[in-house]
Amino acid sequence: MFKSLTWAALLMSETAGGRGFSPGAGVAGVDSAPSFPDAADALLDSGPSEHPSGSRGLLILADGTRFEGRLFGAEVIAEGELVFTTGMCGYQESLTDPSFAGQVLTFTYPLLGNYGVIPGISESSSVHPRGVVCRQHMHTPDHRDSIGSVHDLLLAHNVPGIEGVDTRALTRRVREHGTLLCVFGPAEKESEMNTILEELTPPDADDLVGQVTTQSPVLLNPGAEDSDGRRLPRIAAIDCGIKYNILRELCRRFEVVWCPATMGIEEILRDWSPDALFASNGPGDPAHPGAATEARRTLASAVRKGMPVMGICLGHQLMGLAAGLRTYKLRYGHRGANQPVMDMETGRVHITSQNHGFAVEDPVKGMLAPHPSGAHSESGDNVLGADFRVRHVNSNDGTVEGLDLVGKPAFTIQFHPEACPGPHDASSLFDRFQGMVEEQLTKAHATIEAKRGGS
Repeated sequence: MFKSLTWAALLMSETAGGRGFSPGAGVAGVDSAPSFPDAADALLDSGPSEHPSGSRGLLILADGTRFEGRLFGAEVIAEGELVFTTGMCGYQESLTDPSFAGQVLTFTYPLLGNYGVIPGISESSSVHPRGVVCRQHMHTPDHRDSIGSVHDLLLAHNVPGIEGVDTRALTRRVREHGTLLCVFGPAEKESEMNTILEELTPPDADDLVGQVTTQSPVLLNPGAEDSDGRRLPRIAAIDCGIKYNILRELCRRFEVVWCPATMGIEEILRDWSPDALFASNGPGDPAHPGAATEARRTLASAVRKGMPVMGICLGHQLMGLAAGLRTYKLRYGHRGANQPVMDMETGRVHITSQNHGFAVEDPVKGMLAPHPSGAHSESGDNVLGADFRVRHVNSNDGTVEGLDLVGKPAFTIQFHPEACPGPHDASSLFDRFQGMVEEQLTKAHATIEAKRGGS
């Protein structure tokens, strides 16, 4: 087993110079790791802006409910699906999580932005929610590493925000009636906002995965080795909206090829020869016929070929669809850092970080906690060449949180073991996947040796 780098060492090596994302930096054996933009880089280029004007804003829900507030960020009209997250910290990571694409994000914790925006900790290169709703935005953050406020970050990425909203009342409404479409912006544009809301369609109808996936494959940590100088196994990470911290965790254990969601298994095998495959988190409906379906086909093909496979969040839902289970829209989803999940095999409960609005149906109990719209996929066939069992369930509502494939080196989880900040109860699941890959390679080596001995 290799000696892994500490998180602090990785972050220090990655953010030398105060910008960017380079998950391969500092990994043994890697001489030249590519780097990528971090969403906070925009503040290093532009610096802090003026405080928001505080002009009057209006939030209108599809059911006619109205909330008044004050605008910050970009003073433009926001439109999308209203959701909420219960995390008390980690707002920068939430704002830059591609899984929030297409949504208007409400923060239930009353203060937003008290420690500012920190370079090098974003989960992507952009701000992905279409708008941000909070009770109170901190105009002047207080942290030694802060380079600006949430207002500055939103303004740099042309994303609007509204504060002064009764977020408790707003969250209760979503919990009771389910997520719903909304629009907000300057109060004087109320007539225009009403017109937009009347014509607004659910963002789940869009190919959101296709909008957030990387455009071309890249090797993140070429030549990565363990502490004994042995080359790490290579995996292909299918990007359906992958979070940067997932790539960091993978680069500590594997040589990682970051691949587009639209890249087929044959192309991946031909060009990169990976030993295993990983399917990431991402936004929208897992049954969408666009990039999500292409990623599902790649995942299923890898399973049939006997490759080790791990899926997180949307990757879990894609595995569920490939197993013949339906996916469906949840009433208000699971978004926060305190979701309890039961491991049915060990009986242990993990406190987990989650961010999803769809779920995989239970093979016995069916669809639990469904959205009032009743949105769900059609029933399909199991195309994995293997049976499955439910390994993890949500202790609050009983929804499926993880699948193990029977007789295959493959498993999926709905929650996020890479959470940072957040609970680390489930971080060992990356080690479980690492063990699966190493075991599979050992078996393959033994088979080759046996054939040579018999020839």
